[in-house]
Amino acid sequence: MRRSLPALLTAAALTLGMGGAAAAAAPVRGGLAAAAEPTPVDLVDPAAPPSDRENSPTPSPDPTPTETSRPSPTPKRSPSSRPTRSSARSPEATRTPGAGTAGTARPAPSGGQSLPTPTREEPKEEEEPPPLEKAVMADDETLKAGLISADAEAQARLVDVEDQRIIQTRAALTALLQAGGIAAAQRKRPQVFVSAYGRTLVLPARNDTTAPYTLRDIAAVEKGRYLRRMKDGSYLLGVQVFVADGASLQLRGPLTLRMGSLPGSFSSIISFGGDIDIKGTAAKPVRITSWDVRTRKPDLTTTDGRAYIRAVGGKFEMSYAEVSDLGFWSGRTGGIALTGTERPASVYRHRTKTQRHQDKAERLSKAGSQRGGSSFGDVETIPIGPGTATHVLADDLVSGSIRHSVITGNAYGLFVSGSNQTQIVDDEIRDSLAHGVFLHRFVNSATVQSTKVIGSGGDGFVLSRATEKVQITDCLAERNGRNGFTLNGQALAQGPSASGESLAVYGDNSVNDSVARDNGRYGVEVLGGSRLSVYTSEITGGDMGIVVREGASEVQISGNRLSGQARQGIALRDGATAGHVAGNTITDTLTGIYLRDSNAKVVGNKITTLVKPRAHGITMVGDVGATEITRNTVIGSGTSAISVSRSAHRVNEHDNVEDAWHDTSTFWVKAKRYVKPMNLIWAAVILLVIVSALRSRQAGADRRRRRTAIGDPYARQRVLEERPVLALRPAGTAPARSAYGGDRPRHREPSLPIHHPAPAPAAPATGGLTS
Repeated sequence: MRRSLPALLTAAALTLGMGGAAAAAAPVRGGLAAAAEPTPVDLVDPAAPPSDRENSPTPSPDPTPTETSRPSPTPKRSPSSRPTRSSARSPEATRTPGAGTAGTARPAPSGGQSLPTPTREEPKEEEEPPPLEKAVMADDETLKAGLISADAEAQARLVDVEDQRIIQTRAALTALLQAGGIAAAQRKRPQVFVSAYGRTLVLPARNDTTAPYTLRDIAAVEKGRYLRRMKDGSYLLGVQVFVADGASLQLRGPLTLRMGSLPGSFSSIISFGGDIDIKGTAAKPVRITSWDVRTRKPDLTTTDGRAYIRAVGGKFEMSYAEVSDLGFWSGRTGGIALTGTERPASVYRHRTKTQRHQDKAERLSKAGSQRGGSSFGDVETIPIGPGTATHVLADDLVSGSIRHSVITGNAYGLFVSGSNQTQIVDDEIRDSLAHGVFLHRFVNSATVQSTKVIGSGGDGFVLSRATEKVQITDCLAERNGRNGFTLNGQALAQGPSASGESLAVYGDNSVNDSVARDNGRYGVEVLGGSRLSVYTSEITGGDMGIVVREGASEVQISGNRLSGQARQGIALRDGATAGHVAGNTITDTLTGIYLRDSNAKVVGNKITTLVKPRAHGITMVGDVGATEITRNTVIGSGTSAISVSRSAHRVNEHDNVEDAWHDTSTFWVKAKRYVKPMNLIWAAVILLVIVSALRSRQAGADRRRRRTAIGDPYARQRVLEERPVLALRPAGTAPARSAYGGDRPRHREPSLPIHHPAPAPAAPATGGLTS
């Protein structure tokens, strides 16, 4: 009980709208500060005669004592605090439709909660509210003076305020319903919550019925104070609508709903776990637009906030609708937004009394026969005893469909995140300020078919990170500011992160049978991921046709028709691996297929380039190892049909048809194709071998000539030289003497040397032979 008491007090304060702190909190919208919490004015037709205004219901008095509201601490005076010219209640600031929200109101000192204060005595007679056209938040002079801030900080603050308002409203409603009893049962009907962030009309789940709410239920709240039928048959909405968990809002055609949207305040329709059902017919569509009562035109300014529609969890269905000029700044406030939630809706809690009794009987019957428990989503529970049930819910993903609708001028044409099996079929989205169709995080198994996105400021179609199994079929992206289609399959984190995101990449997304025409940047861009494909599509114009980068793997590009790109038809670069480029027809571009630091199998493409000196059919640059180029037909005129001169590895190139290619390269360009370091080294080696062989051949010829020449065999003989005859004699003997006395003549033949036996070892010889 102690824990629930603060929540109950908070819920009561928000619901009753009591509290000087909340009322005195100065609302800030786009840089403006209001001097007091203004009171909503009747939504009266500006063109209605005075008699119609007199017969209109009088609004109930505001429970907040605005007469004595404290001034805003902001020194700059806001135009919204000025009394209108014909206002009968000069002390009070008037409010136009959409004034149910206080914009970027500063939270009260208690953290945004209202504190109970004594109420003042209400006036006995209530005067007629001012006409709608006189209730202006800012005049033209103020707008021209630039007092309405257009900076990013102010717009981001608006989004933050909206998030806080939604969370507070849901928390207050949950606390009231959990109290139980008669008080909780009485709360299951339309009611208004007031907080520092403005007024919110809450549509809770009904008691024991699933009947949807309609505009009639909204118009019945406080005698039509927040919804008024205009003279032309349209309806003007002037409050934030909150469709709670278990409830549903139904809008049926023919219907024209104008959502009040002014500087300082705007209306919205938000479901949190509930359902929104908007359905018209081809002849009787549902038309929804923002509305500026000062100009009696749609609100075209987004810097100070603008009306929007959002489904948080639950189900959203729209068909045959015409939606225009909604949304501002972020995706979730961008116009029409379908977003999942980490706070799941409890379907079990909203079952009728009969259904609950049936569930209990079924549990009791299974309790004795089953030893295990029941299964709820991904969690299986074990029952504690008869009649008990444990229910643990998984995250709640939004689901739904948008069909046969036209969306024009939204900030984001259509924003989807945290959804499962959402279908976008046969729609037309024009002139979005940011992206056309933006499928953000955790969109699974979505189908986008027969949808046109034309003239967006950003991309036409975006499949952001963490989207999987999304098929885009038979769609058109034309004249968008950036890419026609963007497929991003990169991981949510590259390493450890505070949120602990997975490092896995995403994929299995495809674009097929679609058209990208005259977009400002690329026709299709693939960023990372795996198993992404673009096939049988037509890409016309743009800087480049299909670009694959950021390490994407196993990307298949086949059967596409590309023409008129300024630079490259198909480009794989910056680490793309295992790509498959096959059967594409590329015409009228400077380079047909371009690979840089990537590898792919390029097979069976037909390329016809522009007639320019720098044209190439296929170009390989950098590390393109494991690339195969085969059976391609290249037609055109330029420096080379298939350029591999700048590749770092040898490319497997064979069976390509280049007969119709006219080579316009100069001699030096052709020489440069072969002037590479390895080529120079091999050329030097071959030249050395040739020079050595030639020299060896010359030397051999000289030797053969010398051997085969005929001459005098004695020409090279030398005359013998006569020298004195040396006679050998034993050592120690006298020279031999002739018979005539004296020594023997030296011309005689020398006598044979006398061989003496070798002396004994003990007495080695001391002499030898002498001459």
